[in-house]
Amino acid sequence: MGVRDIIEGKREWRAHMARVKALPPDYRIVYKEIQKYYFKIGPVELIDGSLLSGILDFFEEGVAADKEVMELIGNDVAAFCDELVKDSRTYADIYRESVSKEVGKGVK
Repeated sequence: MGVRDIIEGKREWRAHMARVKALPPDYRIVYKEIQKYYFKIGPVELIDGSLLSGILDFFEEGVAADKEVMELIGNDVAAFCDELVKDSRTYADIYRESVSKEVGKGVK
C-alpha cells in the first residue's frame, strides 16, 4: 500500500463520515453503534468498506422514505448486525484457525 492509497483511503473515509454526519440524529446514533459493534467482532468485509457503505446507503434510503431507523432494522441492533455477516468470516475465525493449526503441529 503506497502513500497515494493511504491518502485516497483517508479521503474516502472522510467523505463517508460526512455522509454519516448528514443523517438525522437517531440514524446517526444507530449507525455509530453498528460501526462500534463491527469494529469489535471484526468481520473481514470491513476492510474493503462495502459493509459500512452499504448500511449507510440503506439508511439514506430510509431517511428519504421518511422511515424511522428502528422500523428499518428492528429493535435488536446486534441481531441486525449479526444477520448481515452471518456467513462471513471474522478475524476471530481466522485467529481460531491459526491457533488450531499451531496446536495441531505441536501435538503430532
